[in-house]
Amino acid sequence: MSRTRTRWRFGLTAAALLVASTVVPGTTVPASAADVTDYAITVDPKRSGPAIGDTLYGVFFEDINRAADGGLYAELVQNRSFEYGTADNASYTPLTSWTVSGGARTPDDDGRLDARNRTYLSLDGGSSVTNSGYNTGIRVESGKTYDFSAWVRADAKAPLTVTLHDADGTLAEARQVTAHGGWARYRARFTATRGSTTGRLTVAADGPVALDMVSLMPRDTYKGHGLRKDLAEKIAALHPGFVRFPGGCLVNTGSMQGYDEASGFQRKRAYQWKDTVGPVERRATNSNFWGYNQSYGLGYFEYFQFAEDIGAMPLPVVPALVTGCGQNRATDDAALLRRHIQDTLDLIEFANGPVTSEWGARRAAMGHPKPFHLTHLEVGNEENLPDEFFARFTQFRSAIAAAYPDVTVISNSGPDDSGTTFDTAWKLNRDAGVGMVDEHYYNSPQWFLQNNDRYDTYDRNGPKVFLGEYASGGNTFRNALAEAAYMTGLERNADVVELASYAPLLANEDYVQWRPDMIWFNNHASWGSADYEVQKLFMNNVGDRVVPSTATGTPAVSGPIAGAVGLSTWATTAAYDDVRVTGADGTPLLDEDFGGDATRWNHTGGGSWSVEDGQYVQSDVSAENTMVSAGDPAWHDYDLHVKATKRSGKEGFLVAFGVKDTGTYYWWNLGGWNNTTSAVEQAVDGGKSTLISRPGSIETGWAYDIGIKVRGRQVTLLLDGQEWGSFTDDKPAEPFRQVVTRDARTGDLILKVVNAQSTDARTAVDLGGAKVARKAAVTTLSAAPEAVNTETATAVAPVRSTFDGAAGRFTYTFPANSVTFLRIRQR
Repeated sequence: MSRTRTRWRFGLTAAALLVASTVVPGTTVPASAADVTDYAITVDPKRSGPAIGDTLYGVFFEDINRAADGGLYAELVQNRSFEYGTADNASYTPLTSWTVSGGARTPDDDGRLDARNRTYLSLDGGSSVTNSGYNTGIRVESGKTYDFSAWVRADAKAPLTVTLHDADGTLAEARQVTAHGGWARYRARFTATRGSTTGRLTVAADGPVALDMVSLMPRDTYKGHGLRKDLAEKIAALHPGFVRFPGGCLVNTGSMQGYDEASGFQRKRAYQWKDTVGPVERRATNSNFWGYNQSYGLGYFEYFQFAEDIGAMPLPVVPALVTGCGQNRATDDAALLRRHIQDTLDLIEFANGPVTSEWGARRAAMGHPKPFHLTHLEVGNEENLPDEFFARFTQFRSAIAAAYPDVTVISNSGPDDSGTTFDTAWKLNRDAGVGMVDEHYYNSPQWFLQNNDRYDTYDRNGPKVFLGEYASGGNTFRNALAEAAYMTGLERNADVVELASYAPLLANEDYVQWRPDMIWFNNHASWGSADYEVQKLFMNNVGDRVVPSTATGTPAVSGPIAGAVGLSTWATTAAYDDVRVTGADGTPLLDEDFGGDATRWNHTGGGSWSVEDGQYVQSDVSAENTMVSAGDPAWHDYDLHVKATKRSGKEGFLVAFGVKDTGTYYWWNLGGWNNTTSAVEQAVDGGKSTLISRPGSIETGWAYDIGIKVRGRQVTLLLDGQEWGSFTDDKPAEPFRQVVTRDARTGDLILKVVNAQSTDARTAVDLGGAKVARKAAVTTLSAAPEAVNTETATAVAPVRSTFDGAAGRFTYTFPANSVTFLRIRQR
């Protein structure tokens, strides 16, 4: 990016501004003129921009990365009801996380505790069972109290000895309970005499017993409601305006049939709220889309209660009977659809109904007679079949509107920021007058820097936007800077974007299915990422109304798309042949028929590549991103032709161009997303974003003729001689972004500036004649772009200071790679 100076918008010379910046406390003085870029911000406090609602920023909780069990849900025993099984995960058994000494069985018979809790443990006399918890073990803090409970059945009196220990010995005095008779819940209390992160819980039986629902909970949970305190406190510290739950892909993947007591388990069910309320021993466990089991100890009641505890609006998501997340199926079972619609109406009654109603009474029985005041509800999540989804959404919407006209029903626009699904979904929503549409996208930092103006041109009279999931593909400060820059655009367009939530929220460092994540944890510690610090800064300094402002930009420096070429696969085997690259003038740059070896190709990914019968073959069907590249990174304005044949696997193949290195390239992903979509993706420093996409699949065994024409920043793509699509990648990535809001309570103007570049930004600020106090409160996040927060080091943390130089016109130097908030008091 350029360091060229920009012209000042009002009458101070650059020299005078440099002098001013050297004498104002709280600013960073550059070592030389080459280390700064000059900007100007002009504020118009006499005009009013869009009002900002209290719910602009919120959080999205999905049970991914073991965010619930072993995470926010404070239960310390894993597989407490012995319900793990191979039908859920090939590595599971009913004794996963348990070790048995002596004789034991795990029956699934009529002797069980409950029809919804089918498997239990039968221990012989003189036997014991030990649970290892999550991560390295059960975390115990010295002096803290822990509540043990278990459901036990014993035909004769059977003393049970319960111990909490680690490899070095006991962690608390052992406890004894005596069981006798049918299933009953027995309790004991431990006070830890020392701490450990590798604890174990052992239950030893002197006589034959049946055990189920073995639990160890810390007494000290968030507001006494069973949630892990440090994680809940970090979420509460954000002061989110809403909590979206429970997903995500959990909502619309798996069977929609639900649990059937007559036929037993319906494994791998979509998340259905009625499975998750009532006594925990009657909540049937479920196989999670993300590869592990959910106990549902953290269920809908607990979600509502947590939202209430942190002062946030609850925002549940229910399935629309169209699967997503790569599954792409729509049910035609009319009776099942009617049942789900009724379940949704019952959910609203559970949240809002009087104690005299059926589901309001159930809520009251769980300890909350007062309603939860549900005002928003989302139907569906990232469905890639927009017509099928919308036909079902319309039925949900009509039924809810008839029974609960004050509840806002939110639709969605599919899994990406653009493309055929996105366009179709938005047209359907617009034409039907839907009030709010949920958008999701995960893109590169560059995309977020390029698209700050995304919502500037949205229809102000159309559906409002709920940006329910977004992130820039990493947890470095570079990612957080790009997201911060983008959030200034969200605030500027608060009349269109009414809700926004980064995703995902939580990640257990030993069980990661998705990156990036806002808050990281293990069994004994938690820490906020750089992204968390940005979200917290924005959420705690929102303001009530946007104050119109403008800023000079950074001159863009761009050239033609340049780079080598590449071949890759993703969960497929494929064969490539006849790779030819020619310059725009016809000059041959590469001619590869694989008649000999493949020494010109550089392996930058995984997989197993070899030359077979004059073709270059990748034969590892499980490998992802197997890229090999050839050519000169300086190549530009060329034509690439290649023949590609899918041999086997879940997806298609990928052809790359503009390859700079392993993290920076373009590729045409044909048959991606489980062979449902083809798209061009751009990767910059490892983060990818989609430039153009459309539905389509790749046929196994067909030799496709692929052509890619690169001219300057324009790219044309041809498939079997026909133009498939084209795009121009010429949007600048602006590193300097700002927005100004007003806090009605304090009278502050809040100047929010992101400087996502390696040079300081010496900035002339004109407050448009506003009378302000000289001292302003400053909060700054500043670090190296690659800085990350860890359990032991917080490289990205807010620094608070005072700026003693605010005035109608003043100069401030915003540090390189920084997010800075100045709260300036108006007189």
